[in-house]
Amino acid sequence: MPRVPWNKDKLTGQKPPLKLREIWAIRIRLQLGAKTRDLAMFNLAIDSKLRSCDLTKLRVRDICLGSRVAPRATVMQQKTQRPVQFEITEQTRDSVEVWMKAAGLLPSDFLFPGRIHASPHLSTRQYARLVHRWVRSIGLDDTAYGTHTMRRTKASLIYRRTKNLRAVQLLLGHTKLESTVRYLGIEVDDALEMAEQTEV
Repeated sequence: MPRVPWNKDKLTGQKPPLKLREIWAIRIRLQLGAKTRDLAMFNLAIDSKLRSCDLTKLRVRDICLGSRVAPRATVMQQKTQRPVQFEITEQTRDSVEVWMKAAGLLPSDFLFPGRIHASPHLSTRQYARLVHRWVRSIGLDDTAYGTHTMRRTKASLIYRRTKNLRAVQLLLGHTKLESTVRYLGIEVDDALEMAEQTEV
């Protein structure tokens, strides 16, 4: 029997970032559904631009000063073993504080505890399922999006606004600028944009 490739009929390649209106649509859905944990996770994923393996392993003390969520945090990346800094906006701080209070979390606790005994924190697979659910909830095709969508969203918005590649490289914690260029897919996007603006 011939082996079926894992990616048969699946969209592979780069996952698109969310647009501003899509971010707000998901936020409003989560707020209306009183999904405290999901809203905190969604907001923090967008702000932190962390890979799923780093986001799911965050502890309360990684982002807090006392009982308050700090406006900035630094996390050691699992993949590169290098620290990366990120800002935490006011609305994210508020949503995370509401979640921590509701869950009764202590400084040493994982920010997003697992529901099963075997895993002390949410797994990357569970997080991926949540991302698909969020995307589906606003009528988007969830097969086109993934956890990397969350990582790329704010980075691509910042790049669109500033065109400052070096800043985005630092925010994503990339060691090479080429990685950032590839990651944002900006050469293709910029080329298409230029083509669209060129009347022949």
